[in-house]
Amino acid sequence: MTLPTLWDISPPVHAHAPVFPGDTPYTQEWVATLGPGCPVNVSALRLSPHVGAHADAPLHYDPEGAAIGAVSLAPFLGRCRVIHAINCGPLIEWRHIEHAVAGLPERVLVRTYERMPQHAWDGALSAYAPETVTRLADLGVRLIGIDTASIDPADSKTLDSHQVIRQRDMRVLENLVLDDVPEGDYELIALPLKLTQADASPVRAVLRALR
Repeated sequence: MTLPTLWDISPPVHAHAPVFPGDTPYTQEWVATLGPGCPVNVSALRLSPHVGAHADAPLHYDPEGAAIGAVSLAPFLGRCRVIHAINCGPLIEWRHIEHAVAGLPERVLVRTYERMPQHAWDGALSAYAPETVTRLADLGVRLIGIDTASIDPADSKTLDSHQVIRQRDMRVLENLVLDDVPEGDYELIALPLKLTQADASPVRAVLRALR
C-alpha cells in the first residue's frame, strides 16, 4: 500500500463541531449573497479560537502572556514525531511514549484515540501528565500536540500541563486528527493566524512526508 505524502490532521469546522461546555460554538451567517445586485457571497463568522485544530497562545494560561499573533511561527513548522499512546487512560505518562523518544525532534504529537470524536464533546479526554511535558522539554521539545481538546483534563482547574508549557516557553496544538497517521517522523505545518489580541488561533494542520 502506498502511503500518502500529505496528511490533513485538522477536524472539520461547522455548527456541530464540539467545543468545551460554555465555549462559543461555530456559527455562520451570510451578509451578502450572489444575485442581480451582488457579485459575491460574503459570510460573517462567530467562533471560539479553540474550535477545531488550534494553537494556544501564552495569553490563554498566563495573564501577562503574549497573544497568538505575537508568538514566533518557528515552533509550528518543521520536523515532528507522531507517537501512539492509544487508549492510554486519563493521562499520557512517560511509559506510554518512551518507546519512541530516542532522537526526538523539537515537535511531538501524541495520538490517544482509535478514532477521534469529531462530532461530540468528550469529557473523559486523555491529557498529558505534567511530568511527561517536563521530560519532553528536558529533551529539547518546543511544541507538543494532542488529538484531544486539551493537554489537561477537561475538569482541571489548575491546568498543570499548561503551566509547564508556560514555565518552559513551549507551544501547543490541540484537537488534531491523527487517526490514520502511522508513528514516525514528518514535517509539521500548522501556522496560527496573526490575531493580535487573541488567546488562541485556528490552524489548518498538516503533516508532510519527509523527503
